[in-house]
Amino acid sequence: MNSKSRSRSGPADRLNERPGYLLKRAAASAMADLSERLAAIDLRQVDASTLVLIDEKPGIIGSSIGKILDIRGANMVPLIRKLEDRDLIERTPIDGKSNGLHLTDKGKQVCREAEAILARFEQDLMARVPAEHREHLAPALLAIWRQS
Repeated sequence: MNSKSRSRSGPADRLNERPGYLLKRAAASAMADLSERLAAIDLRQVDASTLVLIDEKPGIIGSSIGKILDIRGANMVPLIRKLEDRDLIERTPIDGKSNGLHLTDKGKQVCREAEAILARFEQDLMARVPAEHREHLAPALLAIWRQS
């Protein structure tokens, strides 16, 4: 929310009293910032999240990533293919049906760059939150998310 919309009085004042509205606006603002930062290394948020998950669990299968990130199976196929085409990940057959995913050397490098961007983003995001609320932000957001 920019300073102009904060300083206006009127109908927006009523919206600014609604936690759901504020959460939507805060999330949109934060995600736009993160998207811009990740674009510098030609990644989207979902690409970066996928690389981080594969780095954390080498051999993870695409459907497991889809469950964690809440992505439908049909949408995982082009996501995995795109990362594979960029030589960021490779598939390793597990059985006749599944492939484990691994980062390539290039993928490891890009993942490190993405993690540095994510860390800086998180620092900058938390700096925008008043100090007395920082320790409560993540637990509050988890509570909202886990109840849905």
